[in-house]
This record gives sequence, C-alpha cells and structure tokens, in this order.
Amino acid sequence: MKRLLSPLLGLLLALGLGLGLGGCVTTGLPVASTSPWQAVPLDTTSNPLAVAFRDDRHGFLVGSNRLILETEDGGASWETRSLDLPEDENFRLISIDFHGDEGWIVGQPGLLLHSGDGGRSWSRLLLDTKLPGEPYMITALGPKRAELATNVGAIYQTSDAGSSWQSLVSDAAGAVRDLRRGPDGRYVSVSSLGNFFATWEPGQETWQPHGRVSSQRLQSMGFQPDGNLWMLARGAQLRFNDDSGDVEAWGKAIIPITNGYGYLDMAWDPSGAIWTGGGSGTLLVSRDGGASWQKDPVGAQQPTNFSRIAFSEDGKGFVLGERGSLLRWVG
Repeated sequence: MKRLLSPLLGLLLALGLGLGLGGCVTTGLPVASTSPWQAVPLDTTSNPLAVAFRDDRHGFLVGSNRLILETEDGGASWETRSLDLPEDENFRLISIDFHGDEGWIVGQPGLLLHSGDGGRSWSRLLLDTKLPGEPYMITALGPKRAELATNVGAIYQTSDAGSSWQSLVSDAAGAVRDLRRGPDGRYVSVSSLGNFFATWEPGQETWQPHGRVSSQRLQSMGFQPDGNLWMLARGAQLRFNDDSGDVEAWGKAIIPITNGYGYLDMAWDPSGAIWTGGGSGTLLVSRDGGASWQKDPVGAQQPTNFSRIAFSEDGKGFVLGERGSLLRWVG
C-alpha cells in the first residue's frame, strides 16, 4: 500500500507545485527571429565596464586592467589606447563621460582623469586622501563642470575642471554594490549586501533609506525613461515602480525565465522596448512593457556574463560583457 501511495503522493505534489507556479515563471522563452545586436570583436580579455562618446563617431570604452579603447566609427571597431599611469598599478577604469571635448574618467584605486581635447590626452587629478570611499561614477555637466560619486554614496561637484570639489551630501549612504544617476540629478543606490536601497535628490542633505520589497536581495536599480525606478533582485526578479510620488510602491515581481542566472542590468532601446541581461549570455527583450519576453539570438551565442546595457540619447547602444565581450546596437 505504501509503495502505491508514494508515487501518487509525488505526482500530486508535482502537480500542485506546477499549478502554483503557473503564470508566474517559465523555464523556457521563445527566441526572437532576428536581433538588433552585432557582436564586435575586441582585442582584449579584460572586462569592458563603461562607454562614452564625445560626438556621433568618436568614443571610448574603459574597463578592468587599465583597459581603454577608442573608436572613430561609432563603435563598429575599436583600437587600443594607453594611459600615462604607473606600470605597477593595475587600475580598474569604471566610469567615463564627455561633454563636448571635455572628458572624465574615474577608476579604482583612487583615480581621476581629465581631458580637455576630446580624449587625445589625459591628465591625472589628485584626489583628497580623506575622500570617503573610492571613485565610482563621473558625470560631465558642462564646461569645467562635473559630478563625482563614490562607492559609499559621497557626491561632489566641480566647476573649475577638478581643481576643487564641493560636497553635496553631508552623510554618505554606506558601501554600495550599485549606484545610478538619473538625467535630473537624482541618485539611487543598492547597499553592498543588497538588503536595502537609498535615494537622493539635489537639495537633500542625506540619503533616504528604503527597505527591500521581498526576501530576495537586491542586485541593481536604475531609472526608467519616465523617471520612475526599476529594480533587479536575486532569483531573476524584475520589478517596476509606477508611482513617481512613492519610491516604495512596486508592482508584482516579474520572472521572465528560471534558468539559474540572475540579471545585472536593464535599459530601454530607442523604440521603447525593455532589455535585461545577465549570466551565461542571458539577454532578453520585452516589447510590451514586461508582459512577455524573448531571448535575443546574438546574445545567447556569447560565452559571457552581460554586466551593462547602455543607450545614448542619439540612439547608440552597447551591451558590455566579461572577457572582452561587446555587442553594438544596429537596430
């Protein structure tokens, strides 16, 4: 009798679990028939971490192991550049930005570079030894103006090309694993443990902490095109905030695919489609606001983990992955 009940019980449990998960997650997704992405070969095994352009054609790609590459054709091909830095220091170039011919790069440990000639030459600026944390993000704001954020949420501005800096926050947010800036100057950060997030907007003296939405630890957060927030959490969960007046109002978790890999970044392409990427070549697209998803066929062919998806205002787009992996938007 027990032998008869055991298989039956197992079948009922499996059926109940399947019904409970039905409609929430899926173990497979359709593959898109075409892809708007093109793989770009790079002569490096370093990890690209950030990309920026000074005009429509001329740009730079930076990353780990002092990586800096330059393009003159909008990102279709890249050439290795070198920086005048001490040979015994292995810098991780983590952020780059341009405003016209004026460019900025920040790296770790303790690196800040400035260019006034479109990136033809770079000069190193000394950082205060009491700077809270390590440089994490640089934003070019205008002639001689930039904003620097560190990996503990300290924020500074300069109006004299980096000769002096003014603190904008009286108290840092604490160690962060992810930090993003919106076009309007607002920031959102994810704590190093992923157990809470914090927001800051110009004029506030301190960061505002917020608890995570579920038991899943947060991975990364950023701003949607309308200014509201998006969130990626462990367990391959996506959430969207749809109330600009309440940063703690989140929709239900969306889990496009349960393939064992999480997502690391999210971005909107020029048509308004949503892209998210992560481990083992996972690159997904939704053209209906997150209701349904497809796998990108070019992304799936890349033996890498995608860490960043970036689109510029003029329509250029790139997906950055580990070990010299780069995808370029061709529409």
